[in-house]
This record gives sequence, structure tokens and C-alpha cells, in this order.
Amino acid sequence: MILEHWGATPDEVSRPMAGDAICADARLIATRAITIDATPSQVFPWLRQMGFGRAGWYSYDIIDNLGRRSARAINPEWQTLSAGEEVPGGPASFTAMVVDPPRALVIALGDGSPTPRKVTFTLSYELGNDPRGTRLVSRVRARVNLPAGRIIERMLLGPGDGIMLRKQLLNIARRFDTTVG
Repeated sequence: MILEHWGATPDEVSRPMAGDAICADARLIATRAITIDATPSQVFPWLRQMGFGRAGWYSYDIIDNLGRRSARAINPEWQTLSAGEEVPGGPASFTAMVVDPPRALVIALGDGSPTPRKVTFTLSYELGNDPRGTRLVSRVRARVNLPAGRIIERMLLGPGDGIMLRKQLLNIARRFDTTVG
């Protein structure tokens, strides 16, 4: 799959992360990572304010933010996100499942309930100390329970998510270091 483990070490790919149990039967699991020249406490606010109509998603704004530019600054009024609250996603809503500053943020499509759904999707972020600042690791877990669900996961969701998440991680890093590729 395209960019399935972009930037992630074998240990990051294989270790459990916050939120893994929410989509325990995932068929699509992708772990990506980047090192950022800032502390976890400096990086976490950028994650906490994500969402459509909020800071955006820091990816390709024309696709995931209707052309509105993602935030270039921390907005204090978007720093109150707590577990159980809605994270607007555009056509679909997410729920913040884990908000543990400055270490973890997990969002899930819908309400994150364990009842079978047509699409189960979680996006987890963990921030760890690194000699150069912060190691930001993201993991997507998904399962599409529709006819041709495996094809949708492998051919559409996986590659699309890989392209978008790579851009998101690079753009978050750019908020701190203008030399990031």
C-alpha cells in the first residue's frame, strides 16, 4: 500500500498505540511518523485544534478543507477539546476518544462505539520525546463492512489516506522547521 509505513520505524509499526482497540478488527492498519523540532507540549496544540471549520487538517486544503487554508497559528478557543466531544470532519463527524495532552490524541469516525458499522475508522497520534524534539507517530485503523470492502480499503482508502497523512505530518513539522522536505 502507498505510504503504509512512511517514516515509521519497525518498532513504531509493531507496537500497540492508544486507540487500537476501538477498531480491533481493522483490515487497514497504517503507521506513519515524523520527528519534529519542538517539544510534545508545543506540538500537541496543533493536533487538538484540528477539524473542518476549525484549524483544518494541515494536508491538501483544497481536498479536506474546501480550499480554506489550514491554521498557521494556535487558536486558544480550539484548545478545549476533551474526550467525547465532536471533531468536525466535513461530511462526517469524528469523536475525540482520547485526549491526553501532550502525549496522545485519538479520534474515531462517528461515536466510536463498538457496535458493527459500515465503516469503522480511527486516527491516533502519539507524541514522544526524541533527542531532536518530538517523535509524532500516527496510526490509521479502518474496516469497511460493505460489499467490496476489502477493495475499497486497499485501493481507495489506504492510498488516499497515505498521501493525505504524509502531507499532514510534513505540514505540522513545517510549523516549527522551514527546512522540512
